[in-house]
Amino acid sequence: MRKLIIYILALVLICFLIPILFTTGRKEQTVAKEITENEVVSETVTMDYDYREYNIVRLLHTETNEIEEVNLDEYLYHVVSAEMPANFEKEALKAQAVVARTYTIYKIKHKNHDNADICDSHLCCQAWISKEDRLAKWDESERESNWNKIVECVNETKGKIITYQGEPINAFFHSNSGGMTEMPVNVWGGTGYPYLQAVETSGEDAYTQYASELEISKQELVDKIKEKHADISIDWNVEKPIEILEYTDGNRVRTIRFGNLNLSGVEVRTLLGLRSANFTFEIIGDNVKFFVKGYGHGVGMSQTGADSLAKQGKNYEEIIKHYYTGVEVVNF
Repeated sequence: MRKLIIYILALVLICFLIPILFTTGRKEQTVAKEITENEVVSETVTMDYDYREYNIVRLLHTETNEIEEVNLDEYLYHVVSAEMPANFEKEALKAQAVVARTYTIYKIKHKNHDNADICDSHLCCQAWISKEDRLAKWDESERESNWNKIVECVNETKGKIITYQGEPINAFFHSNSGGMTEMPVNVWGGTGYPYLQAVETSGEDAYTQYASELEISKQELVDKIKEKHADISIDWNVEKPIEILEYTDGNRVRTIRFGNLNLSGVEVRTLLGLRSANFTFEIIGDNVKFFVKGYGHGVGMSQTGADSLAKQGKNYEEIIKHYYTGVEVVNF
């Protein structure tokens, strides 16, 4: 009888343990499967995109005149971190990444450096900054998160570029349009590009780049213009010694008269160091005061405008298509 009871108890125990063993096995298999899938996803995220002949960028460092060969997207980490504030919305940073990638590929296809594809000067190509210098400019508490945010924005748009009729565009961009972008023909002359039109953008007045002022003496104004135009003569006693004669499509000064001399708004911006050619002026006693809207040439994507649109809920493709007319965002 005692043996029978022991057998019965053993049988009950076995019946109880078998489902647990099988369930545990299934759980272990499920966990193993999840880990494997996660590892595959991780590999996919970090895998380099194949840009074919554009995988490597030959970057000219203008200070040292040295050429560095760097992976395209790695190069973009340094460009985006130099060109746009890290505290901008992610969709704006993604738009900047796609614009910078497109601009880079356009530059590679249309070389204007002898032995390099592009340089690190914003005056010639687009800005670039080393990781060490970029981190040093951020507060210590924000360094890691800022850099990671920029890397994510570049990586999450891997392979994406902007095309018009199947070709990468010349993707110009600037800081703040002052409410309206500009057509390139009004800045640099030539025939322009059909995808670079004057478009309105809202919300830019919330940024410090939107408005600036310059007040200089009448004599200093004449002296600055004389550096380029020695024949200038202004009679300050007439009714209109200075007069804006014509505006561009983007509400910038096309032509302005200083005494006997007519100048373009773009040239005046350069001569006086104004932030934009979108300006008005006022003569105050012995001084002339300029009131400026926007920052930069005004062509293509406005960076503060992109951030404003992102705050309004627009994604990076919508931002890009707002600033570049008739384009597509495609995998290269």
